[in-house]
Amino acid sequence: MSRDNKDIEILLIQDSKNRWTIPKGHIEPGETAKQTAVREIGEESGLHHVQVLTWLGKIHFKYRRQDKLVLMTTQIYLVRSLDDHEKPQKEKWMNGIKWFNFNDALNAIEYDDIEKLMLIAKKKIRAGDFNE
Repeated sequence: MSRDNKDIEILLIQDSKNRWTIPKGHIEPGETAKQTAVREIGEESGLHHVQVLTWLGKIHFKYRRQDKLVLMTTQIYLVRSLDDHEKPQKEKWMNGIKWFNFNDALNAIEYDDIEKLMLIAKKKIRAGDFNE
């Protein structure tokens, strides 16, 4: 979110198949979902000065890994970058990483479930509703 709290920006990563999505990953042993969100954002974007504002919800999806169908549940959090000077850096496996204004992020995102949670996030930001 910009300093005047009027412009919401969303950080998206572009995966190896050119799909824009949010940073995410697997929970490590002993980690909470919230701790995983902070760690994965740091690993995938290089942004280490972040604040988890609130939980937005969870999404369920399936993907095929070799001959197996894998079912995943992802916990999604609204996270704020705290350092305007910290620039996102993509990992080698990514095709891109970029800050989008909110509407452009909605158009770029490849997953409807994440898009719905982004709209919830926008309402929470506008209302200042950051209860966990």
